[in-house]
Amino acid sequence: MGHDWAEEMLRQHITTGQMRHAYLFSGPRGVGRRSLALRFAQAINCIQPTAPGQPCGECRICRQIEAMQQADLNILQSAQEGDTLKVEAVRELQHMLSLAPYESNYRVALLLRFEEANDSAQNALLKTLEEPNARVVLLVTADDPENLLPTITSRCELLRLRPMAPAALSAELQTRRSLEHVQADLIAQISGGRPGYALRLVDTPDLLAERQQAMQDCLNLLGLSRLERMSFVESLTKNRVRAEAKGDLRGELTAWLSFWRDVMLAGLDNPTQLTNLDYQSEIQQVAARTDTQAAARLVAALEHSFVRLNNANLQVMLDNLLLDWPSLNM
Repeated sequence: MGHDWAEEMLRQHITTGQMRHAYLFSGPRGVGRRSLALRFAQAINCIQPTAPGQPCGECRICRQIEAMQQADLNILQSAQEGDTLKVEAVRELQHMLSLAPYESNYRVALLLRFEEANDSAQNALLKTLEEPNARVVLLVTADDPENLLPTITSRCELLRLRPMAPAALSAELQTRRSLEHVQADLIAQISGGRPGYALRLVDTPDLLAERQQAMQDCLNLLGLSRLERMSFVESLTKNRVRAEAKGDLRGELTAWLSFWRDVMLAGLDNPTQLTNLDYQSEIQQVAARTDTQAAARLVAALEHSFVRLNNANLQVMLDNLLLDWPSLNM
């Protein structure tokens, strides 16, 4: 959804025989990077395409690629979102790419969230990019080309995928998922125009419930003392292994960040529509009682917390974050 221009460009590359050996799909997570890369993998290896560059989506290979379990599809990603991808994993991939395709036209390497690769891993990939095998296609996804080495970006065909306009995404959700207008508008705003994330919110009700709980936590914290906030942090991280805590906190912090961004925008009288349409009243109340610069500092602190999430002591990080949380009785 929302990337017709990229779909058409890729189709033209196939039909005119001008396919590149490496493509970089960039954009925010949930915008559709992986989905578009997988459709392209289907298009070049489909057994019975409905038209040149148009995969059928129904044959055995198309279904296996959709499930990311096809013999000639090699997937490389960090063990968990936010972890570091190391050079050993790239070298193992390179060995696989040296083999001829097992049953398809091309062996496809799908490198997901490659911004998480360290410099050694990125440098190791350069050999494959500089000496491409004619029957190998590399499909790389990353949040921003600037987070990759320039030597990587320069050797790939770059497709910058951008979020959809919320109104356009809402219309798609109403058509594709038969959502009511109000619900579709809300999900389009919450997702920030990212169709992949929006569909996950529709298809996984638990995600919306978790987001609502995180928003309620955000509001409740305003009325707690510092000691009570520290108790909340302890309960949030207690008896969880590190990986689980990071996964839970990423969603919690994402909701908090969207709330404080809305507060900051409301304080600036920004005409941009708020993200959290179902919390407009609370956001306006907090904005009326909070200094806009204080809200901006919280936004910056929350953004920085994502960078530290994989290396910091989670409880200490949250305690420090909540020290500057305003005290308001809602």
